[in-house]
Amino acid sequence: MENFGRFWARGGIRRLLLFGVLVQIGCIGRKPIEPAFLPNGLLGFATVAVAPALNLSGSTDFDPNRFADLMASELSYADQIRVIPVSRVLGVLAAQGRDTVESARHAGELADWLGADAILVFAVTEYDPYDPPRIGISAQLYGKRPRPGIELAGPVDAPSRFRPDGVPPEQPSVHVLAEAQRVFDADHAGVIAEIRSFAYRRSAGESPYGWKKYVVSQEGFTRFCCHATIDFLLNGRRRPERLANRGGR
Repeated sequence: MENFGRFWARGGIRRLLLFGVLVQIGCIGRKPIEPAFLPNGLLGFATVAVAPALNLSGSTDFDPNRFADLMASELSYADQIRVIPVSRVLGVLAAQGRDTVESARHAGELADWLGADAILVFAVTEYDPYDPPRIGISAQLYGKRPRPGIELAGPVDAPSRFRPDGVPPEQPSVHVLAEAQRVFDADHAGVIAEIRSFAYRRSAGESPYGWKKYVVSQEGFTRFCCHATIDFLLNGRRRPERLANRGGR
């Protein structure tokens, strides 16, 4: 008790309070200054299914269903969106004797079966997981609220204007709400800037690799690519790069 009195008298309590304030400031400084979730400027409240990935890359180094699971996981960060798991989509496809989405019309049918407002169908067009990694994604978001001026198209089918007998095909009820196509090459400075911004919002400083966690890890880089694709679909833009130089080297 006597020692505590001397500690108090010598200003020890003030030092403790100052230390607590500094710790709090340090913790605040390490928090991302943007939320981890994605804004959703397109759909509002909606239920969205994610179809298994189509592998158009020629590579066998990845699992299309696992890739789709990561896409669904990243979509779950989007504001006001409920995600239907890929496993449920696979179950409906299996009941139909199929394993992929075969056309835009088929995508609409799947959405109806699943009770979804929209369905995300995408293809992996390039896949090179080695340093520096490179992934290409072509994605379409199908739903029943058309955007003017967007033609019905998809990663698999390119429907002709007329059938062989010259009769215009019946117009399906599903439309492309948004589409994105991009190759993410970690050898490009612009992509690295986006990765650094993404990593900062995801608190990558907790990893010994820092922001490079999303380059050295195949899953990490895939998550970044999915996130950027979804952001473009929902908001029609890339994430701002103003955080590119934050969060360490």
